[in-house]
Amino acid sequence: MSAQAKVNIWGILAALGAGVAFSIIDTIFKFLSGDYPLYEVVLFRSIVALAVLLAVIVPLEGGFHLLRTHQPRLHVLRCLAVLFANLCFFTGLALMPLAEAVAIAFATPLIVTTLSVIFLKEHVGPWRWGAVAVGFLGVLVIIRPGSDAFQPIAILPFLGACGYATLHVLTRRAGGSESGSTLAFYPMLGFLVVSALVGLTLGDGRFSDGNSPAIDFILRAWVWPAPQDWPLFIGVGIAGSFGGYLVGQAYRLCEAGLVAPFEYIAMPMAVLWGVLVFNEWPETPVWIGSGLIIGSGLVSVWRETRNHRPTSRPRPRSNG
Repeated sequence: MSAQAKVNIWGILAALGAGVAFSIIDTIFKFLSGDYPLYEVVLFRSIVALAVLLAVIVPLEGGFHLLRTHQPRLHVLRCLAVLFANLCFFTGLALMPLAEAVAIAFATPLIVTTLSVIFLKEHVGPWRWGAVAVGFLGVLVIIRPGSDAFQPIAILPFLGACGYATLHVLTRRAGGSESGSTLAFYPMLGFLVVSALVGLTLGDGRFSDGNSPAIDFILRAWVWPAPQDWPLFIGVGIAGSFGGYLVGQAYRLCEAGLVAPFEYIAMPMAVLWGVLVFNEWPETPVWIGSGLIIGSGLVSVWRETRNHRPTSRPRPRSNG
């Protein structure tokens, strides 16, 4: 196996780990969405995630000097993209079945691969297009166009997918000069600042009138967490810290078109959590679709171990 193939495998493993972490986040968010507003869950997640990142991940990766960025404007764009993505996706997640919302959001790898060709000038050959296409076909098998998944609220997870795709392409753009810790730190900091501001200015619930489930979830009044929910708030923060770091590493090490299909691992994970937590037992098409998703990733891994083409990497930039 070539040195580049080994790097690609590490990037793929990071993408898989991030997918598992984000599936845990999705499940906890949905579980808490009936009692707590979105900004409150995001605030606690950000506090815990930043604490774990600064206390554990940053020292292990090399120290706090890594957080000094060379591309501040690019990180501002990344923060805006991920804030938009989270607002849309988690609102849709709160109002839809878990597996359906995640399935719709998995337009992300397809969008990432397309954007990486247009904006990053990456080469995406037939094997990668095939992996994305088969994985996306699995998503379509699961949600079955024309079913209840395509109700108006379903546009929110799709818009979230567009936001996440933009984030990943920007992450790839920054990857030539930034560490995984740096790539994870600034979105977490952005979440902390924005959620705290929303809580301080709108946390009295005056805009939550019960007429709109989406607005109620976003802007309902602050509720101090019950004792039994503290482990969930801490857990979502820990998962957020490692998920943010791993996804940054994946897109830093590898071309976006390569690692994007491996985020599909969150789809079968959503099926698993739906069964265990929400008693949402999937129908036969869900199993078939999940098999296609996993199979597309395994084929892509097999191909990458035999691919000796050098990976194109963005050059480090001295400023934003």
